[in-house]
Amino acid sequence: MTAGFHVHVPFKALTIAGSDSGGGAGIQADLKTFTSLETFGTSVITSVTSQNTLAVDGIHAIPAAFVAQQLEAVLSDIGTNAIKTGMLCNAEIVSAVAKTLRKFYPDSEKNVPNLVVDPVMIATSGAALLDSNAIETLIKDILPLCLVLTPNVPEAEFILANHQKTNTAIKIDSLDQMKLAAQELARLGPSIILLKGGHLPLYKSSGKAVPHELFDSISDLSVEMEELELVDLIWDSRTGVFTELRKDFLRTSSTHGTGCTLSAAIAAYLAHGFEAHEAITKATDYIQSAIRDGLTVGNGKGCLNHFHHVVPRSIEKPTRYNPHPLTSHLLQACKDDWEKYTQHAFVQGIADGTLPKESFIHYMKQDYLFLQTYARAHGLGAFKARTMAESKAFAEIVVHIADESKLHVDYCAKWGITYEEMVNTPESMANVAYTRYVLDIGMTGDLLELGLAIAPCLIGYGQIGERLYSDPNTLKGDANPYWEWIKNYKDSDYQSAVTRGIANLERQCNIQQPSAHRLKQLEEVFRTATRLEASFWDMALHQL
Repeated sequence: MTAGFHVHVPFKALTIAGSDSGGGAGIQADLKTFTSLETFGTSVITSVTSQNTLAVDGIHAIPAAFVAQQLEAVLSDIGTNAIKTGMLCNAEIVSAVAKTLRKFYPDSEKNVPNLVVDPVMIATSGAALLDSNAIETLIKDILPLCLVLTPNVPEAEFILANHQKTNTAIKIDSLDQMKLAAQELARLGPSIILLKGGHLPLYKSSGKAVPHELFDSISDLSVEMEELELVDLIWDSRTGVFTELRKDFLRTSSTHGTGCTLSAAIAAYLAHGFEAHEAITKATDYIQSAIRDGLTVGNGKGCLNHFHHVVPRSIEKPTRYNPHPLTSHLLQACKDDWEKYTQHAFVQGIADGTLPKESFIHYMKQDYLFLQTYARAHGLGAFKARTMAESKAFAEIVVHIADESKLHVDYCAKWGITYEEMVNTPESMANVAYTRYVLDIGMTGDLLELGLAIAPCLIGYGQIGERLYSDPNTLKGDANPYWEWIKNYKDSDYQSAVTRGIANLERQCNIQQPSAHRLKQLEEVFRTATRLEASFWDMALHQL
């Protein structure tokens, strides 16, 4: 080797598992995961399956001697920094893998370094993928070698039932039962148990498990359901400490290969030198994003997107359960300002009918002046649009605003406000600040920035209208002088405009794919406009 020449040695991880012809699980999922996490992946194939997104219709086990031969070939030359096992198929393969690992790691006190075992035992259909002899051999020969064992709830029940030689089913149906099961599993040899909670979704409000009879409907978003979460439970037998990793339960069917991918991700992070707890935490975060960005590739269950972060997205792409990721992100990023705007005292006065009449009249006059600038801003949108369809959409909004202003005039007349009064009313400083900011963004920014400058008005009024209309504490009917105002913003016509506006924002964001720096700039536009909306309420409430 030439003096001073540096050879880059990659982090390496080895997977010992079956092949999935559908590409979503098994060896294929493992190698995709290794690659996406910048880890050089090697593989030992234990079986070849015939499967797609609908079913597994054939399994061909590789002879145990040839499995051992593959493992020897990899470890004797390439070596590895971490190993994961998946589907081991039968007792002969399990024994061959355990014997070969012992051969290459004879000096380890207990565990094979960085061995992660995914105990693939049960197909999604419920069919057993290991016979009883293979399970006994796995418990006896493999589990004592592993650092991390990653069963899901059915697999944990299966292992414990077979180990205890009992004819009675072991049921894990609560977090407390998960903890007991994890401790029992650790007694079989693994140092760390990661008992996955994906098969035991919990209601966020109560912490209780979703009834089994509802489980099949969880991925059907047409079925209304309380917010759910899952708990991935870590039990470290070395320290006697439980760690609960809580995440939103993602109601999606794009989950094929989740277990394979998670164990592969843990192995990849271990290969990079992360401590086990950190490797597990990072791997579960990786899985959450891979599921959220899942792919539909056939007619059955979808699979994970293993490369969701190879080209980092500051905003994820729209999905079934989060169709408006940009809007959701902005509302969360500007949460405090958004609440000050939409929960303002002026709004509360509208809700209970206690808002002084003078404040409302002052607001209506200023709002008419605002609508004029709001129309001009959309005219700027039509000017900046690059397609005829976009220009037409902005032009239609201008027409809609013009129609709304006529209704505004009619509504004001009911409050004794004449057209002449409105057009001759001086603009308040709050109105000037807001409208000139919107026009400035429209002149100097692009379509997305302009959209975000006008979005707080559009989206906020829609949210306020829906909330006040359905809130039992809102004074409804003729007893509330502002009930008609509430109904106008709950009306389907206005809500449809909100839907179209949000869709346009999401479309522009998906086209641009803003960088992290650019996203911060977009947040600031949205936040500033939101604050100006709150100032508009202040102006109206105090008749400034």
